[in-house]
This record gives sequence, structure tokens and C-alpha cells, in this order.
Amino acid sequence: MGENGEVGNGIEGKMGMVLPAQETHVEKAVEAMKSGQLIAVPTDTLYGFACDACSTAAVHRIYEIKGRKHTSPLAVCVANVSDIKRFAETDHLAHGLLDSLLPGPVTVVLKRGNDSILEKSLNPGLESIGVRVPNYNFIRKIARGSGSALALTSANLSGQPSSVNIKDFEHLWHHCSYVYDGGLLPAGRAGSTVVDLTNPGYYKIIRPGSALDETAAALRRFGLEETL
Repeated sequence: MGENGEVGNGIEGKMGMVLPAQETHVEKAVEAMKSGQLIAVPTDTLYGFACDACSTAAVHRIYEIKGRKHTSPLAVCVANVSDIKRFAETDHLAHGLLDSLLPGPVTVVLKRGNDSILEKSLNPGLESIGVRVPNYNFIRKIARGSGSALALTSANLSGQPSSVNIKDFEHLWHHCSYVYDGGLLPAGRAGSTVVDLTNPGYYKIIRPGSALDETAAALRRFGLEETL
């Protein structure tokens, strides 16, 4: 392994398979997704655990690995802004609003709606869903290849520091079919900015995250008012 955490063709052992986060390895990740397995991937904020959001067994496994309560919702990652409407209601949003925020380090919370193709077992009992389109081509290519949404959460135990390189969560590698190494992530340990857009004309910041000022400024340009 090199200075920046880069790996050549991959190493395998009790830790699972570690591969560089490069396009040549997207196909392996997609195959893992479709077979209900977990992977660890870099994003534009932190390293995360990901699986097919429509695989109940894989989603449950993420909760088990993290030691997270099932009442704590998982976000989903999609390939493009245009994909969001397959999973959540967007008709109440002004044209171009989501494109002003995404791709980027922002999670938008929207109502799932009756037409959402997400499994009801993902975040049961919640009418809303957090959606990400990271500004990171590798994970977006995986989402595109899977044809679904990826359930996505930070690659750490609940309550522990977030991971900005793969060594931070080395003790959890063995839970993953693949660990994709993108080196040290530059954004620090702040996750995405989480903003609730379920209420037409208003926005609510759920978590300040790493893009608070830019997010608030973009929403105000579209005439949205902040609620507490």
C-alpha cells in the first residue's frame, strides 16, 4: 500500500478485498450490490458502507455492523439528480433547485411518496427519505450500474469518529466484500449537510455538515425560507 493508501491490483485476507476506487473495479462493486453484499466506498465527504437499498438482508446487516438502532434512518445514494424522482417526491420543488445543490456534499430529505420504488423495509414507518448524489464519480457509477439506489451510511461504528481513510475502519473491513480505497479524503470529518425540503417553500437544516453556507445560499436564491 502506498503513501496515499493506494492499492495495486488488490489485496485479500481476513480483511476482505481492498481495491483502488477506479473505474476498472466498478463492475465488481455492481455485482456485489446485486448479490446483496456490502462494500465500503469513498464519497465526497467520508468513507461509507453501501448496499442495495432494496435488499432487506443487506440493509439489516449494515445496522448490525454499525451497532446502530433500526430507528436511525439510512440515506440513499443515486447516480444522477434526475434519478431522485424515482425514489421521492420532487414536483413541489422549483426547476433547477436540486441541480443547484447536487452533485455535492448535501443530503436532501424528501417525502417518499406512493410512487417510490424503495422497499418499505428501508426506514420503516418514515414518510421521508434522505437522498444523496455525491460529487464522486466512482460511487455514482456503481449506483448507475446497479440500476437501483444504494443505502449509504458512514463507515464507522455508531458514535465513533467518521472515517476519512480506509485505515480508520480497518477493524470493520471483514464485513465487506470489497473495500474501495480513494486515499485520504480532503473534506475533513464533517459529513454531508442534511436539509429537509419536504415542506413547500421552506427548508430546515437537520445537520450543518460540510456545505451549510453554500446550501443555505442556494436555497434562498430559489426563495425558500428557513424554519427551525
